Amino acid sequence: MDQPVRPPDLSTRPHELTVERVMQASPSLLYAAWIQGLDLWLAVPGSVRLRPAPGEPLYFDTGSADKRNPHYGRILALEPNRRIEFTWVTAATDGVETVVAAEFLKQPRGIRVRLRHSGFPTAAIRDLHQQVWPDKLERLDEVTSEAV
Repeated sequence: MDQPVRPPDLSTRPHELTVERVMQASPSLLYAAWIQGLDLWLAVPGSVRLRPAPGEPLYFDTGSADKRNPHYGRILALEPNRRIEFTWVTAATDGVETVVAAEFLKQPRGIRVRLRHSGFPTAAIRDLHQQVWPDKLERLDEVTSEAV
């Protein structure tokens, strides 16, 4: 019997952000971009290590060849074509486990991707990520729109 995946305790780290963007791609294509194509829009190509199953570890790198920025985590939940949730640990989170959840919600004119990133230890660290996520979702939209 599978053990439930335990999320981190975020009770002492209340800072979070939500970013949304309406995209043209289907929920299945957007979901695939998260679980099979992170290196097309978020990570350094070839750096992603991910088996799409709850409890499995996750690793990818952002940055460049000379300045690497490793990201570690574990898959918390997967709902095909609807939602993905995983932990996210980097130097930019002060080494604490934060949680990223992406939902794909049908809208009259596309799919709304709602990204919630929670568990930041400080407002300053949250604000840093608040500046980056809109650009990353724009890149996701570009990559997946090309495939439509």
